[in-house]
Amino acid sequence: MAGYSLSLVEANKTASTKHLGVALGRVCIKAEISVTYVADKFGVSRMSIYNWFKGERVPHANHHLQIREYISMLKARAT
Repeated sequence: MAGYSLSLVEANKTASTKHLGVALGRVCIKAEISVTYVADKFGVSRMSIYNWFKGERVPHANHHLQIREYISMLKARAT
């Protein structure tokens, strides 16, 4: 959880995992990957990542495949 505020972590925990951004947030928080790194990886602002992680906004459709692949890679790395 290093680098993440408790409010962001709680918002992510209570948000619906049907949202791709929330699922991304869960794996990034668990893997302690910074919001700045994720924002740079997907070419969006840090605020967009915070909103995705909290389920307040959804990633644009052109990011969906890349996000799914990244989630899969992080989950595989964690096992």
